[in-house]
This record gives sequence, structure tokens and C-alpha cells, in this order.
Amino acid sequence: MHSNSTKTLRQELLKQRKEFATGRSFAQINERLIHGVHEFLRNEAKLIRSIALYWPIQDEPDIRPPLLNWASDDEGRRLALPYARPDKHLEFYEWHDGDSLIPSQHGVPEPIPSNQSRPAINPDCIFIPCVGWSRSFVDGKSLYWRLGYGGGYFDRTLSLLRKKNPKLVCVGIGFNWQELDDVQWSAQTHDEPLDMLLTESGLLR
Repeated sequence: MHSNSTKTLRQELLKQRKEFATGRSFAQINERLIHGVHEFLRNEAKLIRSIALYWPIQDEPDIRPPLLNWASDDEGRRLALPYARPDKHLEFYEWHDGDSLIPSQHGVPEPIPSNQSRPAINPDCIFIPCVGWSRSFVDGKSLYWRLGYGGGYFDRTLSLLRKKNPKLVCVGIGFNWQELDDVQWSAQTHDEPLDMLLTESGLLR
């Protein structure tokens, strides 16, 4: 898809998400999605010790509560938030509820890299919010793809992290209505696939 078309699609999806977040069905659908996060942590995260999450912006699902509960159940578990470097890669720093954060150049609250009490983390699992998402089938296997905000931060970062940790689990977070078909959008060669996708319908892998 032409870059201008992708930009227009992204803007339309963000507009739809804003409208969706104020609609009658949002609370119930969002509750099902958050329940899915709880189920993932209960059933899929037994060997996971560190999870990178996101600070929700622009009506993204807020998954902080279940992850804070997960971390509080075991002092060996750690949460991390992303910090956007000038070279458009992400670093993840340990995060505790109530930590002071600073706004990124895009206005996203980020950890303070110089805070020596919050070290950098290479997470075992990353939760990534989707502006849109799609699926493809290769050799009988389903692959899931994320349409983000267009900066390429996550794709660059995932490519490097997966080389360091082949067992890294990357979970996209989105709603059913955000699914895109091949006519609307298709993943490019630089896009990194998601390992799983979590919507209000459950976990797709």
C-alpha cells in the first residue's frame, strides 16, 4: 500500500477508536479484553519473569491493572516501560507504579534512563498496542501483523531483541473491529510478525 494511503488508513482507524471508546459497547468489550490479559498471565506466563507493557495513549486499552497484579504476586517478576531513543529504537526500563515519568517527543510518558534504581531490562514478553492488525497464512500457519503509528520503533527493536532472545514473546493488543484485510493493508518486508494477538475474543496464535 502507498505510504499516503497507509497514513490515511491510520488516521481513520484512530478516529474510529476514539469514537469506539465513547460508545455504549466499549465498557463490555474492553472488559472482555482485560479478562483475556488475566487469562494470558494465568495460563501462558508461567515461565515469564519480565514483561514490557505500554503507557496507554489515544484510547488504547489500559492493561496496566492486570499486569500490576501479576507483578505484585511474585517479587521476582518485573515490569518495564519503553524509552524511545533518538535513533528510533526502544529500550525498556523497569517500572513501578507511581514512578516519575517524562514525556517523549511524541508526548508519551517514558521512564527516566538516568534513574539508577530502575535498570534497563531485556523483557521475556512484550505487549504492543495495535492501531490496526491483520493476519496471513503461510505454509498452513497463521501470522499476525501490527499496524502501528508509523515510526517503526517496535519493528526495529523486535528484530534486535529476537536475535538476543529467540524465546521472546510479542503479544499484540487490539479489538476485533481493527482487523484489516489485504485490500486495506498488508505487512511490508520490514514488519516484524507478532507471536500472538489478544482481542476481546481471546488469544490468537
